[in-house]
Amino acid sequence: MMKPIYGRFVKKSILTVLAAGFMFGQNGRYVYAFSGDDVFAGATGLVKEAFEKVQNGPQDEDLGESFNMEIEPMVERDLSGTIMNGIYFDDINMSGKTYDEAVKLIRDKVKSMSTANITLNSIGGNSVSATAQDLGLTWDDTNLVADALYVGRSGNIVERYKERKDLEHDKKVYPINVEFDRETVEAIVNEQGELYNVEATDATLSKADGDFVVTPGTKGEKIDANASVSRIMSALDNFTGSDLTIDMVVVEDIPKATAEDLEKIHDVIGRYKTSFKTSNADRSGNVRNGTRLVNGTVLLPGESFSMYQTVSPFTEENGYYLAGSYLNGMVVESLGGGICQVSSTLYNAVLRAELQIDERHNHSMIVSYVDLSSDAAISGTSKDFKFTNNTENPIYIEGITTEDKQVVFTIYGVETRPSNRVVSYESEKISETVPEGDKIIADPSLPLGSITTQSAHTGYVGKLWKVVTVDGKETERVEVNKSTYLPTPRTATVGTATDNPAALAMVQAAIASGSIDTVKATVGELNSAAQAAAAAAEAFGL
Repeated sequence: MMKPIYGRFVKKSILTVLAAGFMFGQNGRYVYAFSGDDVFAGATGLVKEAFEKVQNGPQDEDLGESFNMEIEPMVERDLSGTIMNGIYFDDINMSGKTYDEAVKLIRDKVKSMSTANITLNSIGGNSVSATAQDLGLTWDDTNLVADALYVGRSGNIVERYKERKDLEHDKKVYPINVEFDRETVEAIVNEQGELYNVEATDATLSKADGDFVVTPGTKGEKIDANASVSRIMSALDNFTGSDLTIDMVVVEDIPKATAEDLEKIHDVIGRYKTSFKTSNADRSGNVRNGTRLVNGTVLLPGESFSMYQTVSPFTEENGYYLAGSYLNGMVVESLGGGICQVSSTLYNAVLRAELQIDERHNHSMIVSYVDLSSDAAISGTSKDFKFTNNTENPIYIEGITTEDKQVVFTIYGVETRPSNRVVSYESEKISETVPEGDKIIADPSLPLGSITTQSAHTGYVGKLWKVVTVDGKETERVEVNKSTYLPTPRTATVGTATDNPAALAMVQAAIASGSIDTVKATVGELNSAAQAAAAAAEAFGL
């Protein structure tokens, strides 16, 4: 039975089918009968493409008329008989050989080729050797042997006669197309790269006694893995079984930062400082440590900076202490508290250098060390300060802290801006929200009556403007950011851990009132009662 396939066919595909050898009948049927290992054996790529278009439906809009297409079941090739005289596979004479004999002769030859040694030269006189078998040498092109068997036996009588006569004058030579495993070659090339690649080292820049010191970099060399694999596979396409030496593609590895580039850095393109005089020892230690970690950063053109990646992890091992920081409108103790002052100071220096800001977040509440909307908070990976060197030259970031508790960031580069052009920044308060009432948090992990309070914080909405003047006249005013700082009421955290149900009930009632003053008064009464009881007990010798 013939299996019908229904579909539509583009006009150009009908021509393709006809050109590929399909028979076309007046009833609109296309019929084919191919032989071989699969339904497309012996078919040209055009035939296969046309058939797949029918199976998958319309592929473009220029459609011809609908039609039915029926496929004749596959016909297995008859592999009996012998190969005609004058047919070779490479240098193997296949005259009079059966299909099985021919396949065996080729496999024997490929087996003899498998011991050939293939040497791959890499870097610095190093190389690796492997046999052809190690590189996955295989041969499976048995269909070509079947094609050779059919020479002089297929087609019409004229075609068969012509093929036989041609063999009397010229032999027909088929190639033995061996294959190698590309993944194996890739693995060897990558391993050689890991062993012998010499990475370039970038030039470095530092400051000593107020002067820049440039240390030159060095060139390296490395294997171009993709180009090497392509070269090796191409050379193996012509493999004949002889030992073979192939050079991998080795390229020079150029430093990204050269001494010549870094020597250009000499101009101050941005600077800003803030004070941490009111900070305690631990917070001061965090500010100094964060500044130290940023100091000395060099960014080439197009490179980006992440504050979080530069100063993390926030651990004691990395030089941090427990200090106050903001968390959801509350001041909490955390390792690295104060690092946001480092980030905010650098943010303002970057603004003045007019570098590209990629990410910046304001705090949940205002901070005292910079103006409204001039802060840059960092918090884990959810809040980061990032920027990109969008100039045409490298930049150097210098961060210092002074004895009088100033943190100063200076960005050095190549000044290309006109000297009569001045950039400044103005903070604008859009709105102000005064918090109302008190917020009381009961904490069962703290002893009954313990109270810690946090003052109220006014909420603000602010904008930061970039103002450009040329010869003293304003030429540009651009909004840099709009920041919202949430209002936070006066907050108290009250301990409720006790074995005294009556005392607990009194404190809970006070908490329910929503007044911190009422809670303080209740706790005071409980403390007075406890002191009086203790005094009475002492008086009676209890």
